[in-house]
Amino acid sequence: MYDITPKNGQFEMPALPYSADALNVISAKTFEFHHGKHLKAYVDNLNKLLPGSGLENLPISEVVKKATGGLFNNAGQVLNHAMYFEQFGTANHECKGAIADMIVRNFGSVEAFKKEFEQKGATLFGSGWVWLSKDADGKLVITQEPNAENPVRRGLQPLLTFDVWEHAYYLDYQNRRADYLTALWEIVDWNVVAERL
Repeated sequence: MYDITPKNGQFEMPALPYSADALNVISAKTFEFHHGKHLKAYVDNLNKLLPGSGLENLPISEVVKKATGGLFNNAGQVLNHAMYFEQFGTANHECKGAIADMIVRNFGSVEAFKKEFEQKGATLFGSGWVWLSKDADGKLVITQEPNAENPVRRGLQPLLTFDVWEHAYYLDYQNRRADYLTALWEIVDWNVVAERL
């Protein structure tokens, strides 16, 4: 599950659940930089900022809810990236079962949901994330979250996210953010998304 907990007050680097060259829409080179360098820097910075914060032994989602400033920025990016990398895989690419039923109930169809999700991702100004989350009433919502923000700070339960920081796609897609967003559906592991319900 994405809600990682620290060991002895320090967070460990989340491992990729697949090899860096396994997903045909994201290159091994992008994983080398995005996971191996960007995420590692966020984990390292978070661990430097944690001591004395009073948040040292909390799960990452609780750190994100309570932290401010640089501590929040790095904790948010650790949580966001952990969820992003975890939700991809080489199987289970068909949206079905309970998650599909909820999407159809809230958006009319899976296709309509994907179209709106991509549109929100493509139109988020600057850097950030587009999220599918569940609210307290069980309704699914799509939100645009700038920079390191995460829906947990609004009391939502995050289910699926696409990273729209340029470092997530620029090596493979250059300035074609919309193409990158469309391509990601080919590698979403819907079983992981459903487990987050």
